[in-house]
Amino acid sequence: MPLSPSATRDLLAQLAHFPKRALGQNFLVDGNIVMKSLELAGVTRGDTVVEVGPGLGTLTTALLEAGADVWAVEFDRNLHAHLEATLLKKYPATFHLLEGDAIDHPIAALPADRAAAAPGFKIVANLPYAISTPWMDGILGGPLPTRLVLMLQQEAAQRYAAKPGSKQFGAISIFLQSAYDIAPGHKVAAACFHPRPDIESYLLNLVRKPSPFVFADDVKLLIRACFQQRRKQLGALLREKLPDAGAAWFALIAASGCGPQSRAEDIPVACWQKLTLTP
Repeated sequence: MPLSPSATRDLLAQLAHFPKRALGQNFLVDGNIVMKSLELAGVTRGDTVVEVGPGLGTLTTALLEAGADVWAVEFDRNLHAHLEATLLKKYPATFHLLEGDAIDHPIAALPADRAAAAPGFKIVANLPYAISTPWMDGILGGPLPTRLVLMLQQEAAQRYAAKPGSKQFGAISIFLQSAYDIAPGHKVAAACFHPRPDIESYLLNLVRKPSPFVFADDVKLLIRACFQQRRKQLGALLREKLPDAGAAWFALIAASGCGPQSRAEDIPVACWQKLTLTP
């Protein structure tokens, strides 16, 4: 079971560790939410699971006890040392711990050949808000996990799941929804953490599509550029950035009711997948 709020405070005091707001260090203290994370991800014995920011090891312990082979990356040196002295000694064969930045190591140094091998790998993580989008962008570059269950601030979860026509819909929404279906998740109250965050969180549950679509890097840059000027009509934007291919793209998506007067947030995900840099 995860540490209670009082046990979490005691352990932090023992480690002389003060939670760092900048690193999103809000430690989960609700056992039901820990088990819900494993349930949503369908974690079973023998699964390969990547975890980001294991912290005090609450979720990590549950994953290891379930028989998963866990690859984790921890940025905080003090917490890394704690995990090294405890869980790494207890589970030397199934716990693989890396000290580093998750943006540089989005799948925690899981070998590429193993990540790509059947039946694939999963990610279960309490993701710090500050790195959520750049980390997700790294994940979407592949190899793609089969499942992701991510504890996120509600704002980030809503942005990932946003639909066209909404102000929250953006480039990351397009990239993620092209590769993953959004399955039912779970709301998480602020009281489930120590220290208690200012807003509520959400367990985002993502299932890889049977035929995931992955954007080329140059097209991703172009889509981001369109959303950086989201109030501007796409006809003008693409005429500046993509004079020939822009006209061809509008011809392709005309059946969807989209045209040069449309703005980036109005274009369906499937239409963005047709965008190329060649006419």
